[in-house]
Amino acid sequence: MTASRRDALRCAAIVGSLGLAGCLERLGFEEQSAWNTPPLLEDRPDAVYVPPAEEEMATYGQATAGDYAVSLTYTFPHRFWLVSGERQRVDVQTEDTHHLMMTVWDDATGVVLPADLGLEIVDADGDLVHGDAPWSMLAQRMGFHYGDNVTLPEEGSYTARIQVGPVTTRRTGDLEGRLESVETVEIPFEYARADVRDLELISVPEDEQGTRGALEVMSHESGDGHEGEHDEPGSGDDEHGNGAAPAFTGPAVSDLPGTRLGTERSGDAAITAIETDIERLSDDADADADRYLAVFPRTPYNDVSLPFTSLSAILEADGETLLEEPLVETLDHEFGHHYGLATDDLDTTERVTVSVDTAPQVARHDGYETAFFDFEPVSFER
Repeated sequence: MTASRRDALRCAAIVGSLGLAGCLERLGFEEQSAWNTPPLLEDRPDAVYVPPAEEEMATYGQATAGDYAVSLTYTFPHRFWLVSGERQRVDVQTEDTHHLMMTVWDDATGVVLPADLGLEIVDADGDLVHGDAPWSMLAQRMGFHYGDNVTLPEEGSYTARIQVGPVTTRRTGDLEGRLESVETVEIPFEYARADVRDLELISVPEDEQGTRGALEVMSHESGDGHEGEHDEPGSGDDEHGNGAAPAFTGPAVSDLPGTRLGTERSGDAAITAIETDIERLSDDADADADRYLAVFPRTPYNDVSLPFTSLSAILEADGETLLEEPLVETLDHEFGHHYGLATDDLDTTERVTVSVDTAPQVARHDGYETAFFDFEPVSFER
C-alpha cells in the first residue's frame, strides 16, 4: 500500500521527537522528503504569532549583475501560504529537496528591492532542471524575500540563473533613473542531501508557541552564523559577490527626517506616518508640492516592510475632506520602502486617515499567514 502525505502527517503527530525521519522511511518516503516540517498549530491568533520551531538556514552564495545584488540561501522544504484573494496553503511534496530563498537589493545603496524575478537551475551539463518564478514571501527570520520549494534530480553541481528586473516601483533619491534593466545573476552551488538533512529544526518552548510575538529577525552584524558549512545569509564577504547582504528590516522611522505623526496598529501591522519637506520625495511629474506624506506599513516586532500593498489617505480639516488620494509605493535610499503622497494640502490638514485597500500580496511563512488581512483605517492628528 502506498503511503500518503496524510499518513506522513499522522505519523509525525504520533512520533513527535522520537524520530520522524525513521517513521517516514517506514512509510516509503525518501531521505529528502519533508521530515523536518513542524506540526501546524491549531489555535493561532489572527495576528503575528510565534511559530513552533525555528529553521536553520545556510547560504549557497551571492552575486551581482548591473545594479542588482542577490543572495541565494536554502533550508529544508516547508509549507507556506499563497495570497491571491483566498489564502492557499502549499504543502511539501515528497520529491522536494530544498526551500530556496533569494534576497535582492540595490548593490549601491543596500535597499532591499521588490522586483520581477525568475529562476532557472541548470546542471553541470547546462541542462535545465528547474524553471519557474519564485514567490515573493514574508518570513520572520528572513523578512521580505523570494522563495519556493524546488526539486533537484540528484546530488551534484548546479548553477542558479536568477533573472532580476526591472523594478517598477517608484524610485527617488539615489535610486531614481536606475534599476530599469533586466539582468541575470548566476550563482553556482553544490547540492548534497546531507547539507539539507543536517540543518537544525530548533523547537520553540511550548508555552511560547502561538503567542503574540515573532522569532528574532536575522542580524548580519551579530555574527550569528553556524559552524561548519552553514552560515547565515549574508554573514560576510562571498566569492560570488561584493560583500554582506543588507539588513532585513527597514530604516528606523525614529531616525528619519521630518515630523512623525505617530504609529497605529491595524491588521496587526504597525503603520507609521511621517510628514517631511524633502524635495526629492515630492519632486514628481504628477505633483507640484513641497510637502510629502510617507507611510510605513511594517510587521510588528521585527519592523519588516510590507510591499505589494495598496493604501490611500484622506486629509481633513474642520470636518471637511481636503484630499482623498492613493499612496504611491516608493523606494528611496534613505526612507527605504514606503508609500507616499506629495501635496501642499498637508499645510492645513488637521487629521490624516490611512486605509489599507489591498492586503500585502506576498506569500507567508509560519507565523505571518494569519496576519495582515483585516484592516481598519487608522488616523493621525496634526
